Amino acid sequence: MKKSGYTFLALIFCLFATWAQAQVSNDEDLIQFSGMVLDGSSEQLFPVPYTNILVKGKGRGTYSDFQGFFSIVMAKQDTIIFSAVGYKTVEFTVPQDLEEDRYSLVQLMTVDEINLPEAVVFPWPSREHFKLEFLAMDVSLELQERATRNLANETLERMRSEVQKDGRENANYYLRQQSRDYYHIGQQAPMNIFNPIAWKKFFDSWKSGDFKKKKKE
Repeated sequence: MKKSGYTFLALIFCLFATWAQAQVSNDEDLIQFSGMVLDGSSEQLFPVPYTNILVKGKGRGTYSDFQGFFSIVMAKQDTIIFSAVGYKTVEFTVPQDLEEDRYSLVQLMTVDEINLPEAVVFPWPSREHFKLEFLAMDVSLELQERATRNLANETLERMRSEVQKDGRENANYYLRQQSRDYYHIGQQAPMNIFNPIAWKKFFDSWKSGDFKKKKKE
């Protein structure tokens, strides 16, 4: 009974020593892998923000920040995959003979150009059907008058003032305002009263009679 107990304890001790050695070996293989992801398609380098960085075969990874910087813990000889929308996917394998526990990399990405075939959308199945429908169209005087009214300047002006702006127009207006504010950031924005070009336009309009009251016919 005592012999079997000693044998069991010796077996447990050997297993624990093997596990501890494996843990030490695994810890020695781990490195802090960091670097920058840049666009290398042109002479001037730009960061590639939010690049997907995946450790191949291990189901984990990270992504670069807005400046293209990333950092991840991985093992030696691991293969890392860089992928971003609009760029070619790149793979990089960490060297095995690293002496330090840190490794830095500047990864250049190349733009991936995809040419899609031209798509033409028609309300009819084919050009022949469109020709038949167009030639058979009866453009009456009523339709011509309606088209004339819809294209009148008064109608278009009323539509411009009444129809609400969509999300794209609002975003474009906001971005233009933001760009104008950023252009003069840190300084006082210039006023047109001190603008000689604006004064010249004013005098030219004054001489040409643009400010005179026009008689109604």
